[in-house]
Amino acid sequence: MTDILMPALSPTMEEGVLSKWHVKVGDTVKAGDVMAEIETDKATMEVEAVDEGEITEILVAEGTEGVKVNTPIARLKPDGETAAPAPKAEAAETAKAEKTEATASKAEPARAEPTKAAPAAKRADGARVFASPLARRLAEQAGLDLNAVTGTGPHGRIVKRDIEAAGKGEARPAAGAPASAEPRKVQSLAQMGIPDGSYDLVPLDGMRKAIARRLTDSFRDVPHFPLTIDCDIDGLLASRVKVNALLEKDGIKVSVNDFIIKASAMALKAVPEANASYSPEGIALHHHADVAMAVAIDGGLITPIIRKAETKTLSQIATESKDLAKRARDRKLKPDEFQGGTFSVSNLGMFGIKSFASIINEPQGAIMSVGAGEPRPVVRDGQLAVATVMTVTLTCDHRVVDGAIGAKFLQVFKAMIENPVTMLA
Repeated sequence: MTDILMPALSPTMEEGVLSKWHVKVGDTVKAGDVMAEIETDKATMEVEAVDEGEITEILVAEGTEGVKVNTPIARLKPDGETAAPAPKAEAAETAKAEKTEATASKAEPARAEPTKAAPAAKRADGARVFASPLARRLAEQAGLDLNAVTGTGPHGRIVKRDIEAAGKGEARPAAGAPASAEPRKVQSLAQMGIPDGSYDLVPLDGMRKAIARRLTDSFRDVPHFPLTIDCDIDGLLASRVKVNALLEKDGIKVSVNDFIIKASAMALKAVPEANASYSPEGIALHHHADVAMAVAIDGGLITPIIRKAETKTLSQIATESKDLAKRARDRKLKPDEFQGGTFSVSNLGMFGIKSFASIINEPQGAIMSVGAGEPRPVVRDGQLAVATVMTVTLTCDHRVVDGAIGAKFLQVFKAMIENPVTMLA
């Protein structure tokens, strides 16, 4: 009998919603058959069978929320195997043990096929070593024994900073141990003077939890700074009208944001030091400009990626961005369509926002925030004039992108935005 486990459908996934079953007890499945739909913190995705056999048990009902990664959700009898259900007492004991472990520590995302759980490292006393996938990889590369590393993550989990500290020979306080600085205490709304019953509480879904965790980590751990510049976009707006007139017969409409993505990608190739990511092993200089675009969806946001954007025409970018945005709002993106990327663009100009600064989307080295294009007074040839001006702010990871590199990137970007012909050549 084979346990079918709750799969990790993204690197950040720790739990999900089993939204729908496509099979029932007694059904026979073969590799590639769709068995269930799983709602993650970013999208709803189909889970396919990897083995052939008969479904003998459904362990988690559809609609169940908070199903931890690696939790058995069904059982499969492989072809040719005789079914031998576990006694009820044994099954109850197994369920109890799984529940206890899930409470004691966050489940670790699986990186392999969903029907097999990777063996966990154990300490000398037999206790399981909990570590994030990144921490395990870094420890292996550094030749560190996880048994000798003290975890400072939730419930003593070993995380990236613990491996980095161990590699430098630094001692870190164990999880739960008193730190030198008083940790921030989270107070309830009632403790902060907001009485119970005076508000409606909307529970946090998986996406909002993931956004809160990732952005808190980024804002706290990444040394960042902003650079702001104004761009005259009258020439761009005129070029957009001409480009769209040419593409009208094909049903393609290029947006200002498509121009921005194209200009960003070309500027990243012109200033490769800005197209970079920090890692403990060194600075990664990316071969292509994979530009992520922030898309607002119900309950949060997601950043689908235009891969190799520097190689694509405006019409290709327009077509791809429209398709990605639609599927993002429908939560139908595949993991490789929103994971990774080398740079991000966040545009709130359509909401009338003049300027803002975004939080870096790790592991990217920078993110550009785009404000609204609006008429503003400018000086041209010593004379006062009116131009359509757009403010952009580049937030840089100072470990990777120094001030001079960020400034050089913005100079190249500004030149392309103000003279769009340069990006069309």
